[in-house]
Amino acid sequence: MGARKAALADLHALLGGDPGAAGLRGVTRIAARDHEGWVLEDLRLETGGAEPVPAWFLRPPEGAAPVPAVLYCPAHGNNYPVGRDELIVGRPALIAPYADDLIGLGCAALCLEMPCFGLRQDPGEDVRAKAHLWAGTNLFGQMLAELSAGLDLLSGHRAVARDRIGTLGLSMGGTHAWWLAALDRRVRAASALCCMADLDALISGGGHDLHGIYMMVPGLAARHRTGRIAGLTAPRALQIAVGLADPLTPPGAFAVARRDLEHAFTMAPNRLSFHVEPGLGHQETPAMRRAVLAFLHRELGSDQS
Repeated sequence: MGARKAALADLHALLGGDPGAAGLRGVTRIAARDHEGWVLEDLRLETGGAEPVPAWFLRPPEGAAPVPAVLYCPAHGNNYPVGRDELIVGRPALIAPYADDLIGLGCAALCLEMPCFGLRQDPGEDVRAKAHLWAGTNLFGQMLAELSAGLDLLSGHRAVARDRIGTLGLSMGGTHAWWLAALDRRVRAASALCCMADLDALISGGGHDLHGIYMMVPGLAARHRTGRIAGLTAPRALQIAVGLADPLTPPGAFAVARRDLEHAFTMAPNRLSFHVEPGLGHQETPAMRRAVLAFLHRELGSDQS
C-alpha cells in the first residue's frame, strides 16, 4: 500500500469511516430566490444520517454554461445561530460575506448547515460530541461526511464544471476546507483561513483549549501531524492564510505545520501558497480577501472573470 493510501486508511479509521462512503442520497429544493442576478436555492440534502442537511446553493441562471464552484465551509466562533447564513450575511471575523465576491469570480457556491448551527442548533455541540464519542465515532467525522455529500452535489450538478471545484472557509470552515482537500481528489483547490496549527505544538502551548470539542478526534495527534494531513492535497493547490497574533494558530504551531506542508509540496512548490500577516489575530483583512480571490481565480479558472 502506498504512503498516501495508508495515511488515508488510518485517517478514515480515526474519523469513524470514509467520509465519502455514505454519499448523497437525495436533494429537496425548498425554495429559490434571486440574488444579484443569480439563483439562491434553499436545499435539503439527504446524506444517510438521521436529519436532513440544509444548504444554500448559489448558482447562475438556467441555461448558463457550467461554472467553477466552491464548497463554502462556515466558521464556528461560538456563534451557533449563524451557520450556512455566513455565505450570505457574513460574520464579524470576515470583512464581508463571500457570496457577492464569488459571483464576481463567476463561481457557484454551496454552503451546508453544520450540526449544532443555524437550523440544527438543537442538540448542541457538547451533546452531539459526547454521543459520538460513546459510540466510538466523532462529530468531526460526521461534519466531513456531510461536506463530502456536498461535493457529490457539486460534482454532479449541470451548473458546475466538475473539474473546477474548490473549498473555502475560515477557522472551523478553514479546517474543513483543507481536510476535504486532503481526503478527496475532487477538490482542485482549497483556501483555508485562520486554521493551520500542528496539534502537538498547539497542545504543549495550551492553545488546544480554545478550539471546540467538534474538532477532537481521538488518537489523531498520536498518529498524524496537521501539516502532513494537509499535505495529502499535493500536488493540487492549497492556500493557507493566517495571522501570527492568532491564539488559535500560534506562531510556533504554525511554523511546524508550515514546514511539514512545504516538505509535502516539494515536487509541486508552486501549488502551495501562504498569506501571513504578523500582527493579525483570528480574522480576515482586506489584503487576505484579495489574496483568496486571486488564488481562486487562478486555480479554478473562471471563464466569466
